[in-house]
Amino acid sequence: MSTNGPEGAAPLAHRVPDLGAMELLLAVARHGSLGRAARDLGITQPAASSRVRSMERLLGVPLVDRSPRGSTLTAEGVLVTDWARRVVEAAEAFDAGAQALRGRRDSRLRVAASMTIAEYLLPGWLIALRAERPGTAVSLSAGNSAVVAERLLADEADLGFVEGLGVPVGLDSAVIGHDRLVVVTAPSHPWARRSRPLLPAELAATALISRERGSGTRQVLDAALAAHGGLAEPLIELASTTAVKAAVVSGAGPTVLSELALGEELAARRLVQIPVEGVRLRRDLRAVWRQGPLPAGPARDLLSLTRPT
Repeated sequence: MSTNGPEGAAPLAHRVPDLGAMELLLAVARHGSLGRAARDLGITQPAASSRVRSMERLLGVPLVDRSPRGSTLTAEGVLVTDWARRVVEAAEAFDAGAQALRGRRDSRLRVAASMTIAEYLLPGWLIALRAERPGTAVSLSAGNSAVVAERLLADEADLGFVEGLGVPVGLDSAVIGHDRLVVVTAPSHPWARRSRPLLPAELAATALISRERGSGTRQVLDAALAAHGGLAEPLIELASTTAVKAAVVSGAGPTVLSELALGEELAARRLVQIPVEGVRLRRDLRAVWRQGPLPAGPARDLLSLTRPT
């Protein structure tokens, strides 16, 4: 259905004065003076006179009688002013509603992050965001990289962070840092007494304590060892970095995890890092969002706070 009025007529925007002209006409009615109306609206008197003349040409009727004693509305001007008042009031209601929508959007932030970023990087970023936006309520959901993508695509998150090899379909991204995966064992494991680095084939053939499929850590490890026989069937699959570390510390077996997650355990010698040669275990850390423009509001602010790690 057409919204342009009668067939062949110009669009409404070309036939109706703009809001600024209507506000000027209302100010003339209030003050009885074109000069005072101009000052009220912060424009010059010549600019106000020009705007009134343009409105009169557009409508085809005189709106204001000008005299040394001031400016008064014509009969047509009184009628047009009454219509203009309703239009301006509707525009004010529209603006108030739009501001309320912006305020509601800016008062919350839904973040989804893969486990390593959620546990070891996001807390610092969110503390910095709170200092900038103390009124923003932040909700954080942690899961593997596949789950983060699902939440963004279902509009259950405004911004996400993942650690996998690439960008999930339907999302845009920005690299915010880099990470390295390392092999670790308990000090009692035979690998802890090795005098030479592990080879990729040895690592691939070993049953590891592993993160679940869909995690960024698992994606990188699968891809890195694909050319060396592929990753052996895991000894145990666990859904959190904390659970994997606990199993390795207990002596259950070796694992491959982000070095971001291992600082405390390596420093205390509860875990030992095992050198590996001949395989690249690095990955990008990415912020992700639904395809389109950069996120707005608090999501954009959080994105600006992320730094290469």
